[in-house]
Amino acid sequence: MKAVQLTAFGTDHLVINDIPTPSLKANEVLVNIKAVSLNYLDLILLNGTFSRGVQFPYIPASDGAGVVTAVGAEVTRWKPGDRVVVQYVQNWTKGKVDTESNKVRVAWQTPGVMSEYTAIPEHGLVKMPDNLRFEEAATLPIAALTAWYSLIEQAGLRPGQTVLTQGTGGVSLFALQIAKAAGAKVIATTSSETKADRLKALGADAAINYRQYPEWHEQVKALNGGEGADITLDVAGAATIGQSLLSVRENGFVGTTGFIAGPELPLDIHKHQINLNFLRIQGLAVGSAESFEAMNRAIEVNDIHPVIDSVFAMEQAREAYLRLESGQHIGKIVITLP
Repeated sequence: MKAVQLTAFGTDHLVINDIPTPSLKANEVLVNIKAVSLNYLDLILLNGTFSRGVQFPYIPASDGAGVVTAVGAEVTRWKPGDRVVVQYVQNWTKGKVDTESNKVRVAWQTPGVMSEYTAIPEHGLVKMPDNLRFEEAATLPIAALTAWYSLIEQAGLRPGQTVLTQGTGGVSLFALQIAKAAGAKVIATTSSETKADRLKALGADAAINYRQYPEWHEQVKALNGGEGADITLDVAGAATIGQSLLSVRENGFVGTTGFIAGPELPLDIHKHQINLNFLRIQGLAVGSAESFEAMNRAIEVNDIHPVIDSVFAMEQAREAYLRLESGQHIGKIVITLP
């Protein structure tokens, strides 16, 4: 089978090799991967800034969707022909994450999915939404599930509340779509009027250009009757966490879902009104397979379609990573496989 492999850190070291198709253990499923999507995590694993014990040659990418082609002797849940999506935190099947369920992540402790075939434990897959194409379904495992688990299961989003989204990356756009489907008001921040128009076309009730309004938390309140938002998902970390905290109302929820501007969180209990406003800061990273299945049902019922920036062929993997690195994308970057 063909697989994209990284032979050393950096996009110049991405190559396509012929390697053996995985053999199945009794509890495993062989999946013909049709599409994968890229996350910021994939970029920092690729360039070595977040190596996590990567050993070369390394098959990258955590997010994938495809078709079951064979099953191990003990598998009862899946059959050839089933359309499936890979669960990122493999052993987190339901409930809250714990030490055991948190141990195995795809493309950390296992090979990634940028190959024609991959072997996945039976419990490490979920049914693909019926209304999506493979390219769309491949975007769900990290970005969509992080947004869903954050808003629905951790923040307890209710109709009529206000959600503040940040930028045009995968988590933020999924948060916008999920929040609107749940009956919430959405205010979005972005860097240009062009992106602001795109966000409004996707359902945002208002968009704030943070270059025009550097103290954008003030605009959030101005657009929301003088009150802060109920929920925001902070995607940048060091550069945005302070204003994220100032953007929410009393008992507001601030989920930390990314660190594209740096992992440090410079917080001031008094300046950022953490105690005074009884704010909740929650660390977040995807969700369980049970959550994934619930999200997929909601995607079907509401006919939600992921926002895809661009689609590349397997032979264009380098270009796909460079597109991600540029930061100019709106939505998810997808790579299709033969």
